[in-house]
Amino acid sequence: MTSTVDVTAAHVDGAPVAEAVQRRHAEDEFAAELVALAAGDDRPRPPGWRLSPAAVVTYLLGGTAADGTVVVPKYVGPRRLMEIAVATLATDRALLLLGVPGTAKTWVSEHLAAAVSGDSTLLVQGTAGTPEEAIRYGWNYARLLAEGPTRAALVPGPVLRAMADGRIARIEELTRVPSDVQDTLITILSEKTLPVPELGEEVQARKGFNVIATANDRDRGVNELSSALRRRFNTVVLPVPAGAEEEVDIVARRVAALGKALELPELPPAVDEIRRVVTVFRELRNGVTEDGRTKLKSPSGTLSTAEAISVVTNGMALAAHFGDGVLRAGDVAAGILGAVVKDPVSDQVVWQEYLETVIREREGWRDFYRAARRGE
Repeated sequence: MTSTVDVTAAHVDGAPVAEAVQRRHAEDEFAAELVALAAGDDRPRPPGWRLSPAAVVTYLLGGTAADGTVVVPKYVGPRRLMEIAVATLATDRALLLLGVPGTAKTWVSEHLAAAVSGDSTLLVQGTAGTPEEAIRYGWNYARLLAEGPTRAALVPGPVLRAMADGRIARIEELTRVPSDVQDTLITILSEKTLPVPELGEEVQARKGFNVIATANDRDRGVNELSSALRRRFNTVVLPVPAGAEEEVDIVARRVAALGKALELPELPPAVDEIRRVVTVFRELRNGVTEDGRTKLKSPSGTLSTAEAISVVTNGMALAAHFGDGVLRAGDVAAGILGAVVKDPVSDQVVWQEYLETVIREREGWRDFYRAARRGE
């Protein structure tokens, strides 16, 4: 049987597996930017940090390193929010990124961890079934039975590893984690220590340790954070893009990056179709047309920026592999239908009304209207 180590060292079509993975970690994908920023970073760095807070913000929002290396934006939005988020990580409080689906919470948390500690992989995925061991530690039960509780039998979780190494731990969808498991974090965040009573020991966090958690605005009431735990976090709310052009810019950047990562055939720029997708999403999300003249019913889904990115990327694949190599209305119409109509009854009514009352009469949208009707 091939071991994990053997697979990691193997080659795929002559290329190392590290180069053939579908999605590289942020610290690998943007390693050159991080190295360039670190080399020219002469501002104070908190203990355990790879970059100064100012350089971390430059990495997130884009700019130019001291040697001229261009740093591409990872987040398009208010600069002050990123400054607050980064400053929080330099204090003794953890960071909670809150927002509706698709506001780049996970994306921002990954890049923050990559820039601060050079490792974004210390991740706990929160679900209704997340056990306490996922946050604290577990045991190798074969060794536990053979040797009893020993350090060799202990299996550290991502948070414990982050404490021991002075790195950033990430917890996704914290409000989906059962309340009693959430509260495991209280001692970790307040005392910066994790007792291991089975060994009569404790693990103390090294300088540089902190936690970034994300939570979905729409999950309020699922497993609300206790007041004791909430006090340990500084909450930064990530908003949906303020304007249409800002959202178009975000979608265009992410689609270009995804197309490159997926090695899709290169297509001509498709800003017009991207703007069309963003317009549909914004109007249905806000319940009113962009000119403010027509009120609309909103579907049950979120119609997030992340979904818009997915729709355009899927359209690019259709255009590249089954079309003429140009992203057209027909390539994105079917994807939009799937994003809007989550409930086949109520959402279908919303979509039909929008098509007939808005899209049908909109100048220059006749091709999209026909393609959308064919996709019904």
